[in-house]
Amino acid sequence: MNEIRDLPKVLTSSQDHFLDGPKLAPGITRFWLIRHALVEENARMCMYGAMDVPLCPDSLIAQRPMYRALAERLPKPAHWLVSPLSRTQRTAQAVQEAGYGPAKLTVEPDLIEQNLGSWQGLPYEELPQYLNLAPHPFWAVGATECPPEGESMIDVCARVGRLLDRLAEKYAQQDIVAVTHGGVVRAALAHALRIHAETALHFSVQNLALTILERLDVGWRVVTVNELPGV
Repeated sequence: MNEIRDLPKVLTSSQDHFLDGPKLAPGITRFWLIRHALVEENARMCMYGAMDVPLCPDSLIAQRPMYRALAERLPKPAHWLVSPLSRTQRTAQAVQEAGYGPAKLTVEPDLIEQNLGSWQGLPYEELPQYLNLAPHPFWAVGATECPPEGESMIDVCARVGRLLDRLAEKYAQQDIVAVTHGGVVRAALAHALRIHAETALHFSVQNLALTILERLDVGWRVVTVNELPGV
């Protein structure tokens, strides 16, 4: 009888974590992860990884509606983080200039893309001769492949997982906007969902796409993945 009497209380507690409406509740540790904008055409022909390559100037103009949509979608106030690479910083600036308004950009080293070591700058068509393992169907290298002097996606997932846990504690119950890279977003999903890096690479993460993660007391929740602003 006691167990039956206590049941409604248990259900009410569980329902506190349900996400049934379009409005996101305040006071939750929430990460707004944005992949940087499209890089310039020549850079897209090679393995640029953690290299510092510029954004495509034409896309900065053509995709202004997407920047405006992001500016309207993102929360205020929020802590803005970027990777050490200029393409994330320029993307963040473009969103702020599109209507969000100025906000301090904090460089977070662990938000950087996978370091491809001595393979960085290598044209994609030359890569197969250097691989020790089969490439991933949706990534240039397999999750366990470690380029010389670089890091594997397994390493990236570990790095990003530690970062998310640290930031979740530092910015508890606050919003964090992080402009980062496709590999990092996939690594964040791997951490939140407790899945292998090889599985996480199956997620599509397009340029300017938004992924929202929440850290609740019961664990991580994925709110949205690869949400394209204004589409």
